[in-house]
Amino acid sequence: MNSSLRFFLLIGAGAGVLWSAPGDRTRVTIISTTDLHGNIFPIDYFTNRPSNVGLAKAATLIRQARKDDPNLILIDSGDTIQGTPLAYFHNRKNNLPPDPMMLTMSALKFDALAIGNHEYNFGLAVFEKARREASFPWLSANTYKVGTQETAFAPYLIKEVNGARVGIIGLTTPSVPSWENPNNFAGLEFRDPVASARKWVAHLRATERVDVVVVAMHMGIEADLRTGQVNPGQMPMENAALAIATRVPGIDVIAMGHTHREISSLYLNGALLAQAGRWGDCIMRADVFLEKNAQDRWQVVSKGSRTIPVTDATVADPATLALGEPYHAAAQAWLNKIVGQSAVELTARDATFKDNALLDLIHRVQLDVGKADVSLAASFNARARVAAGPVSVREIAGLYIYENTLVVVEATGAQIKAALEHAARYFREHEAGKTPAELVDPRIPGYNFDVAEGVSYALDLRRPLGDRIVDLKWQGQPLDPAKKLRVATNNYRVNGGGGYTMFKDCLVVMRSSTEIRDLIIDWVEQGGKIPTEPTGNWRLVTE
Repeated sequence: MNSSLRFFLLIGAGAGVLWSAPGDRTRVTIISTTDLHGNIFPIDYFTNRPSNVGLAKAATLIRQARKDDPNLILIDSGDTIQGTPLAYFHNRKNNLPPDPMMLTMSALKFDALAIGNHEYNFGLAVFEKARREASFPWLSANTYKVGTQETAFAPYLIKEVNGARVGIIGLTTPSVPSWENPNNFAGLEFRDPVASARKWVAHLRATERVDVVVVAMHMGIEADLRTGQVNPGQMPMENAALAIATRVPGIDVIAMGHTHREISSLYLNGALLAQAGRWGDCIMRADVFLEKNAQDRWQVVSKGSRTIPVTDATVADPATLALGEPYHAAAQAWLNKIVGQSAVELTARDATFKDNALLDLIHRVQLDVGKADVSLAASFNARARVAAGPVSVREIAGLYIYENTLVVVEATGAQIKAALEHAARYFREHEAGKTPAELVDPRIPGYNFDVAEGVSYALDLRRPLGDRIVDLKWQGQPLDPAKKLRVATNNYRVNGGGGYTMFKDCLVVMRSSTEIRDLIIDWVEQGGKIPTEPTGNWRLVTE
């Protein structure tokens, strides 16, 4: 073939490709979303202010891309039906209507969804109802029926696109059992995603004879690309994008998820990896260009990807807004309900640096409801705020944004100290003159920094990792490592989430099926007093 005919001319930021001889070359375009987490409307429900997120704005970008290529592939990499008050209200308060995410995504003609770990948050009945209501398959090639060689869901989808045969494999992070209550994934087991990818890629290439292999995975990059050091705080194989790209031949594009990172383009071992951020704040577009080879088979000759952000100028898609409006209205009515009063304004801004009254509200509820001696909790939202005066559901929902449930375990003083030492890894090794904020390890999310109530202690940043918790006391006396106490925490922690493995084998003395968020709402509504001052039971030591 003449070398000039091999030249692809890219035009414009969102443009397609111009070429001649259309019979011997083609293009496959993949648009990906991920970690939508129930975001449809361009709003921050916790502040009730506009925000450049949501499927409605992303839909406008998707429709623009379809003008360029009506045959594009549209996929999602999971964590889709959970995350906003809209999704929570539907799944927990009124699950009779169709799932709002499946309704809007079906209208946008999504081709497939790779199942994420948060799909399991509300149990299998909600999971299966949402799956049935989708017009597209939910894929997971590494989720199997327990004790069998039968996948629980379709492992892949094949689609003919512009003359090329494209195989799309779905993968789920195998760490679901580390975070979920067993009933929420009963009958399922999550297997090695690298081995599963290798099996199904080979099947697509050899048996299905596909021309392009796309992996939509609810996993992200697991290590620092510069050093190879595994990112801290992960469960084993929680993220495996680098391992799959380097150890599984035959993959053309990997659309990642789970880590909430925006990655426009990364090439590794012939695979193109990219990730579309979170909450619909952008979409990912990958273009794969193919030519016919001497055997008259399509061969990939070039590929590229980029992320396209949602901005102030992006107009929300009216059709998507219309489908979501009844769900949005119901969620807003629930969020606006007044449940209590606060004597002063409270915020969570400093909750990772000193004891905080809003976080003490979580502790007080966990201690009371769980009849516990000690409570462990983290600040999930640094922007959480309770105004002086009437307190609404919205403000409590902004304080506790996850669907965790209360669990009380019998733990020893040694295990409590181990949990606090693990939490202390949120701060890097001490450097003289650095503030606590400057010592925060950016690789560790704030939601993995637990603080305790019911004991008093100091976290000494000058001391080495693993030996930072000093002056740990219970009822005014040094905490005996062998002392057994009732410790209130959440199901995510008890299952090992965030690397808190010290409680996994503890005796469970109480387990609530009600989300901690609802426990807080009920506690305040029944007359519980919101703390106006922190107890001051813990402190950082820096100098």
